[in-house]
Amino acid sequence: MSRLALSILPIKRKLQSKWKSLRFNLSASNNPLFLGFYKYFYNPKEGSLSGFLNSYSLSKKQEGFTVIQIGANDGITHDPIHKFIKRDNWKGVLLEPQSFVFNQFLKKIYSKNKGIVTLCAAIGEEDGSLPIYKIAFSDMRWATGLTSFSKEKIEDAFQNGIVEINCSKFGIEIPQDKSKWISEEEVDVISPKTLLEKYNLSKIDLLQIDAEGYDLEVIRIFDIPNTQPEAIIFENVGLAESDYQNYLSHLQEMGYNTRKFGPNTLALKKSYSQFQKYFA
Repeated sequence: MSRLALSILPIKRKLQSKWKSLRFNLSASNNPLFLGFYKYFYNPKEGSLSGFLNSYSLSKKQEGFTVIQIGANDGITHDPIHKFIKRDNWKGVLLEPQSFVFNQFLKKIYSKNKGIVTLCAAIGEEDGSLPIYKIAFSDMRWATGLTSFSKEKIEDAFQNGIVEINCSKFGIEIPQDKSKWISEEEVDVISPKTLLEKYNLSKIDLLQIDAEGYDLEVIRIFDIPNTQPEAIIFENVGLAESDYQNYLSHLQEMGYNTRKFGPNTLALKKSYSQFQKYFA
């Protein structure tokens, strides 16, 4: 990298940070300009996942839209559904187990959305608690996004250079002492049965999942034949290809069409004929 590029980089990062903070505050306050942009001017790319979500959300304006989101993080960064929750007044429950991320971001960004419940918890087969593992020396979005129930997943992020790349990008020094690389936090766990009963969720229009490699396990835990979400979106990054393909076949057998959109996969009940163009 040239000397000029190195000198410009800190300014770029500062501007990005200010824009991210401004965008967060505009959303959290339900600023009319923020909402108005997505209501009147937003035009997602035809055939994209955002294009599907845009049409799918608008198709349910009369009856209302119910979402369950697993791994909501800060509620906005790299979040495919945030704009639609805000624009179309979705209802539902958003789960994020990391207490810092939940209290500093997720709870705040949806505090004015009365139909949205934010819950500091993870999903699991039984109610209780479990340890999660995370980057110990940074609370930046890239770091909190790597948090996982698997310590090996975090160790892999160090081994394959993901942590080093991000630390270099944001000027963070990785501690020499490896014992300071990964920390552990005990988090609350809620079962799908308790979640649905406690929050009186009689239907699920969308089950949105970002569980850092545990997405297929979350789908299994959710007992799809019984909970019957009409649409499922999950992150496919980090999944073993054989497991991924096997589960796509399983979803298709359960009556869903499936399609990969980059790092995310969409599954939608085959009965929604008006959206079949997204699977052509």
